[in-house]
Amino acid sequence: MTESKNERTMIECGAPVDYENLMNSAQALSDRYPFLSVTYMGTSILGRGIPMLSIGEGRQKGVMYVGCHHGMEWITSAVLLKFIGELCESVLHGRKTYGINTAHMLRSRTVHVIPQLNVDGANIQIHGAEDCILRERLLSMNGSEDFSHWQANARGVDLNHNYDAGFYEYKKIEAEAGILGGCATRFSGESPESEPEVASLCSLLRFSSDISMVLTLHSQGEEIYYSSGGMTAPKSVAAARVLSRLSGYKLEEAEGMASYGGLTDWCIRSLNIPSFTIECGKGENPLPISDFPDIYSRLREALFTAPILS
Repeated sequence: MTESKNERTMIECGAPVDYENLMNSAQALSDRYPFLSVTYMGTSILGRGIPMLSIGEGRQKGVMYVGCHHGMEWITSAVLLKFIGELCESVLHGRKTYGINTAHMLRSRTVHVIPQLNVDGANIQIHGAEDCILRERLLSMNGSEDFSHWQANARGVDLNHNYDAGFYEYKKIEAEAGILGGCATRFSGESPESEPEVASLCSLLRFSSDISMVLTLHSQGEEIYYSSGGMTAPKSVAAARVLSRLSGYKLEEAEGMASYGGLTDWCIRSLNIPSFTIECGKGENPLPISDFPDIYSRLREALFTAPILS
């Protein structure tokens, strides 16, 4: 049985994905699908648990999807919640999706989804700092009460510059740009993995023998990055071409400040595994939730196909 255009899942995202929305969705998925494991990958600066949703029996091949490094990019959380819900639904009903027998695939592979790495930053971007214990510090770092363009975590660190991949080269560029401490975006932190969100994820990846590919969702640009400073991991180029063809997104190489300290860079340089940054949608961040259906429909086949590319 192939997928139906009328197929529906329980995850229908009609509002920004704040922490309450995230946790309610994770609980609903866990309640409906007993074969879905929901654990906490780590905790944020403010002590919020960061949920990870896992499905599959693979012990040597697995794919990790990570969303929302940046507070403004919570629409990537909506994409990943929808994806894991549809994957579970496909398994539950024994469906083939894009010709893939998902139940069979998951006997030899595992899919791990972290819908929202920056749980504090997303909440700050959506709701502001009014009820936050770090309100005064956040106001000082942001310069106003308008947090609509907040990217960092609650300590003012841009999580996607906090990985040990060109970190110290980036510090020079950061200083030249006048970024000297915590702020809304682009401050890399005092040292690599200084932030608990990034440290927990790196620890998980270092000691998880089954994870052989990582996809990181950002917004926006409709582009896919698959290299770091000209370096690629084995199978990266072939897999990137497939993901590009299925999504219609262009293959690009990161330039300037975007080419340092990110998860994709770290996975390629430190773990030597295929890793991709997928820039979802097009426009100005934060992308409106009304863009979600089109973004998801463009990426759906690529998300379902990625595990068989690992």
